[in-house]
Amino acid sequence: MTYHSNFDVDIVMKTLGTVGAKYPEGTPEDEALRIASVALLYLRDIQKLDEYRDYFRRFFTYKPVTIAQTFATREEADKWLARGNAKDGDLVKIADQGFVVYEMPKGLKFVPRPLPEELEPPDSK
Repeated sequence: MTYHSNFDVDIVMKTLGTVGAKYPEGTPEDEALRIASVALLYLRDIQKLDEYRDYFRRFFTYKPVTIAQTFATREEADKWLARGNAKDGDLVKIADQGFVVYEMPKGLKFVPRPLPEELEPPDSK
């Protein structure tokens, strides 16, 4: 399903009202729909709807970075690259270091890049 971040708040509110009418007042469903409705109105009232739309777009288009291949040595990785199995943009792990495959004029090449776990913020303990 495609999600459109430039949604019309009034249409969303009308839809939430239609759905909410199917649930008796005071039910968990009624409460959840009221909370969602008021949150959306609040964002519009404080003029943060555009920020929410950006968050909404990123939320539904986010694709986690995954490692395409892992190699114990650079030699193994170079053989894999030479076989033509790699594609531009692949993230690989070679001897516990991150590399991304880049397509260059003379062919594919490994370029150093941090691994996903190296980019995560430290624990806030």
